Amino acid sequence: MVGVDTPAPSRTLRLAELLASVSLATDLGTGQPLGHALRTCTIATVLAEAMGCGPDEVRTVHQFALLRFLGCTSDAAETAAMVGGDERTYNAAMGPVLMGSGRAMLGRHVRSVAPGQPRMRRLRLVARGLADPKAGERSLSTHCEVAAMLAGRVGLEHPVIDALAHAYERWDGKGYPDRLEGDAIPLAVRVAVVARDADLATGRGGHPWAWMSERRGRAYDPAVVDAFERVGPDVLSELDGGDEWETALAREPRPVTIIGPNTLDVVLAAFADFADLKSPWIRGHSRVVASLAEEASAWELPAAPILADCAYGDDSAFRTRLHALEREYVLAVSAQLSVYGPETTFAVPERQGPTGRPRSVARPDRRPESVRALAERLPKRAWRTLPCRTTPAGEHVSSRFAFVRVVATHPVRTDCLPPRWEWLIVEWPASADAPTDYWLSNLGEEQSQERLARLARLRWTIELDYRQLKGELGLDHYEGRSYLGFHHHCALVTCAHAFLTLERLDPKALRPA
Repeated sequence: MVGVDTPAPSRTLRLAELLASVSLATDLGTGQPLGHALRTCTIATVLAEAMGCGPDEVRTVHQFALLRFLGCTSDAAETAAMVGGDERTYNAAMGPVLMGSGRAMLGRHVRSVAPGQPRMRRLRLVARGLADPKAGERSLSTHCEVAAMLAGRVGLEHPVIDALAHAYERWDGKGYPDRLEGDAIPLAVRVAVVARDADLATGRGGHPWAWMSERRGRAYDPAVVDAFERVGPDVLSELDGGDEWETALAREPRPVTIIGPNTLDVVLAAFADFADLKSPWIRGHSRVVASLAEEASAWELPAAPILADCAYGDDSAFRTRLHALEREYVLAVSAQLSVYGPETTFAVPERQGPTGRPRSVARPDRRPESVRALAERLPKRAWRTLPCRTTPAGEHVSSRFAFVRVVATHPVRTDCLPPRWEWLIVEWPASADAPTDYWLSNLGEEQSQERLARLARLRWTIELDYRQLKGELGLDHYEGRSYLGFHHHCALVTCAHAFLTLERLDPKALRPA
């Protein structure tokens, strides 16, 4: 198994966090806004509590609401072919009528097949769908089967698996896959059906009360509708403008379920298969990638510093996580990034008065400033001209740099973490009116300034290689839908690039006259 011998994560990982992450993927698969399943989970959990359910039943509702559409990728390719290519838009359109009347579903289906495409193509697709009246039942039943199978591999409790196996049942017995009726339907399904439609109605700018009245006793359990009438306004108000992620996680019954390091790979493998089901061309892709990564991890290659642009460098949590993993980095940051300068002193304030807890967070003795403001006030002696990159022809290119030890503001002021000193690297070419580039690096104080400058500018070489791969060697010229074919194409292009690089570096290689 991949990663069996890997160390435990630096903090405990809750099962609900993994399920919530997968729920975001099911939102994409069903064409809903991100956070839809999280909001459904919160509403469903509140409804279950209002109905007097015990902690185990509430936990089942909580997990099922997050994973109800876990099987949505199982027939994505077939659905796309049936509706003209865009199954996500089709799924989004069908969502509000999934628990509606047969007439509403038929009308929405006809209007949602191949929108914007030629009339005759739409007509053929609609006629093909009407000629196969069991297609919808097969599709939803497949979703249930796949979701239950994946949940079983994850190790979820039987009530959750049973609910996923009957995710599209209706109170009146007209649902799928087994046409269960009334109380024979798992409670989690009855609750989540109402909760999901309440969020859909609210997200469309309407009121869920009309849906509740129309579908009560048909698709909806009347007892769940009664509970929604009691607590629905409060939970919808709680979700309005709130953090769906934190709210859904806070609703998990205690004690929370923790994922151990020996179980994590099993859970991730199941969810990787969920992602790969999206297309027949990539089924098994994630397992192949994991196998390659495991093989590469045994090569004992020296770990090089991680380089990235400011889209990553400005992310305080990303930098903190890399440092916690003991990975060195040189990350570009924007000019507005806030830091404490080298003159700053940090100290833990003394407790004021005899009561209260002692202070534990170190505080700075001055205000932060942007990296640009810090660079512009540096004295002239702080700047050095250093070689920072080598051209393909072997020529050294130099520029003017400054190197200052700073502390990033966000981890200290917002995350209450201890101050962590790192390098601020600034480039200010002599011909420029202002500094042009900034980097933060957690490399040690003993690092030479030339190495820091070269690492900062190494992304230029990477960008040059990428341009050569695309422009001269045809990396982006592949056309096809086979992952295997694309893999072969990338492998050949990479080998060609490696050959040209070795030729360029070989002093004995023949050169054109």
